[in-house]
Amino acid sequence: MRLSKGNMLPLATSIVVFVTTALAQAPQQHILSNPADIQHIPSIHESAIQARRILNLSSIATLSTVFPHTESSEPFENRPSNLAGAPIGLIDYYASCDPTPHEPTILAISIATSFKNARAGSNVTLSLRYHPPVDHPPSDDIYTYSPANLPRFSLLGHIEPIAEGEVTKDGFDKCFFERHPDAIAWQPGNAIHKSWWARLVVEEVYWIGGFGDRAYIGWIPVEEWGSVTHEEVKNTRLVGEQGYEQR
Repeated sequence: MRLSKGNMLPLATSIVVFVTTALAQAPQQHILSNPADIQHIPSIHESAIQARRILNLSSIATLSTVFPHTESSEPFENRPSNLAGAPIGLIDYYASCDPTPHEPTILAISIATSFKNARAGSNVTLSLRYHPPVDHPPSDDIYTYSPANLPRFSLLGHIEPIAEGEVTKDGFDKCFFERHPDAIAWQPGNAIHKSWWARLVVEEVYWIGGFGDRAYIGWIPVEEWGSVTHEEVKNTRLVGEQGYEQR
């Protein structure tokens, strides 16, 4: 049947009534919100602990920067001319090292796009997601290990060089190489590329703990992020880890 202007309005009205009725009758599903009537959603501090555990468990993340509005001064880069203000995310190594485990340690390669953008003034975002252990226990719920329901977060801030004396005194290099032995090849002073030690100074933290009916979604104050202790990180467990208990 071809729809005419005369019968489109009644049909549209019927659709609106049907959808409205269906929504009213369907059970409420909190997928992308933090409902006040649902219990056992982790608090902001508990979410910060979970995020810090993910930071500690992993050592690879996506580092995102923005291209500057100035043209590249490197003639061999051949950068397209229309990238000013465009974001780019690239995988990079990091390590959570004392005495500042909440501010990821990074071995920056001067020729790398991310660090050229950072030196040109770009803010930086480090994005991580939780990967359950490969031998995690099975679940009858298809959403238990669904990537859409697993925690992920972004650390927003800027890159700050770490002084050579501080690297040696606090052992940032030793900590980093324990997580990334191959990175010894491009440590500062190598014969391949100029490199330097840096940290991501975290200014904001955005967290998605999973579906909104069972996890916190939103900003974590940076003070909360930095206040998490080693003991809290050590004692918490994420879904799929041995000892995890669903609350």
